[in-house]
Amino acid sequence: MGRVQRRRITVRGVVQGVGFRPYVYTRATALGLAGHVTNTSEGVVAEVEGPAAAVREFCERLAADAPPLAYVEAVHHRELPAAGTTGFAIVPSRAEGTARTLVSPDTATCADCLAELRDPADRRYRHPFITCTHCGPRFTIVTSLPYDRAHTTMADFPMCPDCAREYADPADRRFHAQPVACPACGPRLRLLAGRPPREADCGDPVAGARRLLAEGAVVAVKGLGGYHLACDASQGAAVAELRRRKGRGDKPFALMAADLAAVERLARVGPEERALLTGAARPVVLLRRRAGAAAAEVAEEVAPRCPDLGLMLPYTPVHHLLLGLPGDPPGPRLLVMTSANLSGEPIVTDDAEALERLAGIADAWLVHDRAIHVPCDDSVVRVCDGAPLVVRRSRGHAPLPLTLPLPVPETLAAGGDLKNVFCLGRDRQAWLSAHIGDMDSLATQSAFERAERQLESVTGVTPRLLAADLHPGYRSTRWADAHAGGRPVVRVQHHHAHVASALAEHGLDGSTPVIGIAFDGTGYGDDGAVWGGEVLLADYRGYRRFAHLAYVPLPGGDAAVRRPYRMALAHLWAAGLDRSPELPCTAACPPGERAVLERQLERNLNCAPTSSMGRLFDAVSSLAGVCQLAGYEAQAAVELEAAALAAEGTDPGPGYRFGLRTDSAAAGAADRPAGGPPSPGPLVADPGPVLAAVVADVRAGTPVPLIAARFHAAVAQLVTELSTAARERYGPDTVALTGGVFCNSLLSTACSRLLRAAGFTVLRHVRVPPNDGGLALGQLMVAAARQSTQQPRQRQRQRTTTERGGAHVPGGARQGD
Repeated sequence: MGRVQRRRITVRGVVQGVGFRPYVYTRATALGLAGHVTNTSEGVVAEVEGPAAAVREFCERLAADAPPLAYVEAVHHRELPAAGTTGFAIVPSRAEGTARTLVSPDTATCADCLAELRDPADRRYRHPFITCTHCGPRFTIVTSLPYDRAHTTMADFPMCPDCAREYADPADRRFHAQPVACPACGPRLRLLAGRPPREADCGDPVAGARRLLAEGAVVAVKGLGGYHLACDASQGAAVAELRRRKGRGDKPFALMAADLAAVERLARVGPEERALLTGAARPVVLLRRRAGAAAAEVAEEVAPRCPDLGLMLPYTPVHHLLLGLPGDPPGPRLLVMTSANLSGEPIVTDDAEALERLAGIADAWLVHDRAIHVPCDDSVVRVCDGAPLVVRRSRGHAPLPLTLPLPVPETLAAGGDLKNVFCLGRDRQAWLSAHIGDMDSLATQSAFERAERQLESVTGVTPRLLAADLHPGYRSTRWADAHAGGRPVVRVQHHHAHVASALAEHGLDGSTPVIGIAFDGTGYGDDGAVWGGEVLLADYRGYRRFAHLAYVPLPGGDAAVRRPYRMALAHLWAAGLDRSPELPCTAACPPGERAVLERQLERNLNCAPTSSMGRLFDAVSSLAGVCQLAGYEAQAAVELEAAALAAEGTDPGPGYRFGLRTDSAAAGAADRPAGGPPSPGPLVADPGPVLAAVVADVRAGTPVPLIAARFHAAVAQLVTELSTAARERYGPDTVALTGGVFCNSLLSTACSRLLRAAGFTVLRHVRVPPNDGGLALGQLMVAAARQSTQQPRQRQRQRTTTERGGAHVPGGARQGD
C-alpha cells in the first residue's frame, strides 16, 4: 500500500455553487481516499488521506479537471499528520474568516435541464425553476458566504423528500446544487392582472401570459436579476404602446428569440456571434439586421433607424416556457424583453415595488416567490472586427473578477454618473459591479449603495482608499466624498481613467506610456472645459495631453445634446461657416430658437467650451440631415453609423481631412521637463475643413450614406495621423482606443486597421466596456498608483487628492499640458 499521507487543500476562485464539492467527493472516492470537503469563506477546503501516490494524483489534476462553471484561481496544500480516517464526506460549511472565495454569475439553463423541462415523463416537466449544479441562479440569490442553501433566497423553500434525496446522492447531477427545486417544493409562478392587480383565473400562469402577449398586452416578467417588460415584437401597436408608457423615446429594445434559427433569419450571425448567443452567459448580442422578408417579423417600432438588433436567446426555464415548447398552442416566438423600469431608473426586483412602479406600464405581471437579492441587468455584447466587445457588463459576467497587472490596496472606485459601474479592488483582483444605471435619480443612488454593500460582503474587501471622477458635480464623486470617513479620496480625470481601464484590461503594468485615444461625449477637463476628443500619452501615474479636438461652444449644455441641430450650428459658427436656411440643421431649428442661439454664441452665454468627439458626431449627423432630435444617448451618432453602413461596398470618393495646428498658448517653460527644452503645446485637430466639405456635399446633393462614410473615414485617418505624430515625438507604439465613441464598430474597425497597417499595437476593449461602464477600473488603477507615490505625511494631511499638480506625467511634463 505504501506510505499513508494526509493533505489539506484550499481551492480559491469560483468554486462555490458550481458543483466543486461534489466533484471533490467523486474524485476522492474514485481514488480510494478518505477525508472530507467543505465550503468556507476562503473557498473550498478538503482534507484527503490515503496512499501517497493517490494523494499526489488527486492534487495534480484537481484544477485541470474542475467542473465547467468553476474558475480555479489558486490551489494551496500542506501536509498534515495522518489521522486514520475512513470514508469521505461533505461536511457542513464553515463561515469563519475573511471572504476570499468568488461567487459564480447566474448561468443559462443547461441542455440536460432543458431536456427534462420538455420531457412529459420527467417529474420536472414544465417546472419553471428547473436547475442543477451546472446552471441557474447564483449571484442574484446569494445573501452571504459560504455558498449554501441557507445563505440564498432559496432558504425559504424546504426541499421535498425527492429533491433532498437527489441533493444527497453523489451520483446525481443535483448533488449539493443549492437552488434545487421541483413542483412539490417550489418556488411557484402566479399571473396577476387587472386594476388593482389580482391573481388571474387561468390555470397555467405561463399559458395565460402567452395568451395576453398574443393579444398585444405588455407583461412584466420576473427573471433572474429583475423584471422585464415583454410584448410581441411583431405587433407594432404593442411595441409603440410599450415605448410610450415607458418613456423610451426611440431607443432600441432588446429582443428574445425562441431559438438560433429565428435569430439567423433576422440578422447576420457569424461564428463569434453564435458562440456568444449560445454560451452560458447569454447576453444581448448586437447584430447587423437583415433586410427583406425576414425583417417583417420585427415591427419597425422595435429599433427605428438603427443598423443593429439586440437579440438574445432564452436563459431561464420561464423564458423557454413563455416562448413555447414543442406542441404548445401558437404564440409569440419573438418578444421585446426590456428592463422593467421607467427610463433612467434602476431595474425593478421587488414584487411589491413592481406592482407599484410598473402600474402604468404593464397590463399583467408574471411573478414568482423566489426573492431577488442582487439586481442584475442583461449584459450587452457585440462582435467588432472578429473580437467580442462588451458594451454592458452585467448578468453572466458579474461578479467574476479581473486579474490586475499590479497589486492594489483595498480600494473602492465609484465610477461615473452615466452607465454607473463601481469597482472594488484588492491585491491583483478587481470586482466590477453589475450595471447600476445613470446616477441622476434617488432610486439609482440607493441601488448603488445597496449593491456596494453587497459586493463588499461577498468579496471581503473593506476599502481604505476611494477613487472618483474629477468632476465636482458628479453624484458618484459626491457620494465618495460623503462616505470617505477619513479615508483618502483620489480624484481621477475622466479620460485618463478610460485609458487606464484599457491598460489594466490588457494586463499592462504601466511601466511604458501608451497613446490613449479617448473619444466620448463628456468628461471634465483639467482646465474646466468639457473634454471628449483627447489623445493622451498616459500610464497609471499620469498623462500628457498630446492632442485634442478644437474647442467649440456647447450652447445650453444638455439642450445641445438633446437637439443635435444646436451642436451643428455651434460648430458651423466656430468654423466661420454660413448657417444658411437650406442646410438641414438650420431648417430644423425653430426661428425664435435660432435667434436666441446666435446671440448666445456671439456673447458666449452659457456656452462651455468642449472638445467632444461625441458632440462632433452629433453635429455632422444633424448637418447631413440624419438626426435632429435625440431621444436617447448617442442616437444621432448611432443613426450616422447606420447611414455610413448603407454605403458599404461603394467607393466613397474624395475624403474629408481635419486641419492640424499647435496650441502655442499651452506651451512654455512651465511645461519643460527637468533639464530639457520647452514642451510644445498640444496638437489641435480643427474640424472646420471637414464641416466645410460636408456643407459642400450637402449642397451638391451627395447621398447621405456617402457623407456619413466619408466622415467616419476622416476620423479614422485623424486617429492615425495623431498617433503617428505622438510616436515620432515621444516613441510609444501602442495605441489604446477607448471611450464611448468606440462602441461604434465601423469606426473602431477602421481605426484599428489603419493603425495596424502603420505598425502600431492596438488595444481595444474586450471584457470591459469602452464607455463609462469601464471607467471605475481605470480609476482604481490610477488611485493605487497615485497612493503608492505619496509621502506618508501627505497622506495624513490630505483627505482628498486631485490629479492637478505634482503627479508623475509621462515624459516629465505637467499634467494637462
